[in-house]
Amino acid sequence: MSCGEPHETDCSEVLDHLYEFLDREMPDSDCTKFEVHFEECSPCLEKYGLEQAVKKLVKRCCGHDDVPSDLRAKVMGRIELIRAGETVPDHDVTASGTTPVADA
Repeated sequence: MSCGEPHETDCSEVLDHLYEFLDREMPDSDCTKFEVHFEECSPCLEKYGLEQAVKKLVKRCCGHDDVPSDLRAKVMGRIELIRAGETVPDHDVTASGTTPVADA
């Protein structure tokens, strides 16, 4: 999706990292770039609003499930390895009584 207009931050970059923006998992400087882009680009702003609404709906409908603490720790450990650029083990992340999490 693109509005066809030139922007300092390209529409494809904004849309590729939209969930990082929604989850505030990016540096403040990047968040500022995205906010400026949304002020200039109504198609991206519309997509942002839609994804934000979906995220709120999922949280409201599914946000009450308890996650086993050991599973959460294992998943967070893998995320940290990925962020650090380290090799992630090929084995599945599991917790007692749960099904394996497939590699993304």
